[in-house]
Amino acid sequence: MESQLDGVPAFRARQIFTWLHKHAVGSFRHMHNLPQDLIKLLEEVYQQVWPLELVTTRVSTDGTEKYLFALSDGGAVETVLLPEEDRQTLCISTQVGCAMNCSFCATGRSGYERNLTAGEIVAQVLYVQHRLRAEGKTLSNIVYMGMGEPLANYEAVLKSARLLNHPLGLNLGARRLTISTCGLAPQIRDLAEEDLQINLAVSLHAVEDGYRSEIMPINKRYPLGELLAACDYYTQRTNRRISYEYALISGFNDHPQHAEELGKLLQGRLCHVNLIPINPVGKEERPTAQRIAAFAQVLERMRIPVSIRKERGTDIEAACGQLRQRSLEGWS
Repeated sequence: MESQLDGVPAFRARQIFTWLHKHAVGSFRHMHNLPQDLIKLLEEVYQQVWPLELVTTRVSTDGTEKYLFALSDGGAVETVLLPEEDRQTLCISTQVGCAMNCSFCATGRSGYERNLTAGEIVAQVLYVQHRLRAEGKTLSNIVYMGMGEPLANYEAVLKSARLLNHPLGLNLGARRLTISTCGLAPQIRDLAEEDLQINLAVSLHAVEDGYRSEIMPINKRYPLGELLAACDYYTQRTNRRISYEYALISGFNDHPQHAEELGKLLQGRLCHVNLIPINPVGKEERPTAQRIAAFAQVLERMRIPVSIRKERGTDIEAACGQLRQRSLEGWS
């Protein structure tokens, strides 16, 4: 049926792209400069603008908004909006489920189903952008930190980033896009060769292979030495700082000695450490605020740039995968 669009002129294709990606319209009927016969054809071929539908949304007392989207094949993904005075950050998913099976992550508990297409990844952004436009706001930052391992869906993720960066679309600067990975070393090296000045965040969470493998099985495949070598290569090729994510788990990796070991590991590297108090999804517990502050102080004394991620959406179970899991269990 899509062959019916083969005869559409190139300038019409550019108009459609602009309506979809720049204006984030929610209906083909809102593409006002298209002829009615083309609008009708688009409706016949695609039925709807976005390849996903909103199932439910939850809003936190701190303004965080979480969306659960249904896909055409019955799968579901989550997207989280983090509003602040000077920015609107959207955390998007790249897979239905996740195969990495990190112990502290809710997404991996429901298993891996499939990769998202570039269209499904971008549609999360366009849907929320459409809603924000009605409020006179616009998205400023995108983080690939939702459900799934972005670099395990490399081609679709990079295609989506280029679509978000496209001058005829949202035209988001590449430096406003951040890809997070649990440590796929070969893909980090591949990313270093791309022509996108995109931000990279690496989930570290431990500085000794035995400890890291205990909570992140991917470490058995790409241990710390191989991972850090790939990160060093990325920095050498791009001259861009890497953000190392460190999820603090009470009694496991939150001792001042762990902070010293982390500081020694990262000294001399172009980096920033983002400390994350975990959203408990299993047996792990979050450290106290005092414990977190003490960990950060050790890094500061060692002149390692560090910040503590602000807790958002804890009252709406904002950890990736929690809302989807509740839905799979029959909750809505």
